[in-house]
Amino acid sequence: MREVFVDRDVLSGDDEAELAALAARVRELAEAMTLTKVEPAEAASVAAEIAALTERLKAARRAHPPFGTVGESGLDRQIANPVTGRLNPLAPPVDIEVSEDGIVRAEFTLPAVYEGPPTFVHGGVSAMIMDQALGMAAAATGTPGMTATLETRYRRPTPLGVPLTVEAKASRVEGRKIYADGTISGPDGRVTVEASAMFIAPQSAPAAS
Repeated sequence: MREVFVDRDVLSGDDEAELAALAARVRELAEAMTLTKVEPAEAASVAAEIAALTERLKAARRAHPPFGTVGESGLDRQIANPVTGRLNPLAPPVDIEVSEDGIVRAEFTLPAVYEGPPTFVHGGVSAMIMDQALGMAAAATGTPGMTATLETRYRRPTPLGVPLTVEAKASRVEGRKIYADGTISGPDGRVTVEASAMFIAPQSAPAAS
């Protein structure tokens, strides 16, 4: 599938770092806006300033989100990914790591912008994080694939503003199908979300005649 992405820009370390810093400021802006109590006139003034900044960023646009420098795995890093992308302001602060034994893990805290029920994480956000972790666990087998099924079981509400842990690991590979299981746990160690998924590796493109 790599040929699908040949037209993507690949950023240097410095370029990626500068845009990541910009994305971090936009994340801070989103939370500040969600919780602000400023007067309507001040909100309107800030909106006008943001509109001007947006036009500055739109002055030079890519056709597609860029990739990061190719890592040791040989795969392009999707740095604009909506779950773990450093360049995506919508991405929650989840820095997922993969151990040598294929266990995917991250410790993170979700702020108010991800609220569903009052004081708790939106269920769709939990599912998004689980999908990403399970997909990375599948890729750790050496057979990355795309989500075919995702079963999510909510055991109890997932709290906002406290340390959470996501863990996932592939359980088996059957041909092009990769199965993985994982959980999200609260600071007390109790599981709040369980998930299982099946991923399907893309078929190799037929050789040119």
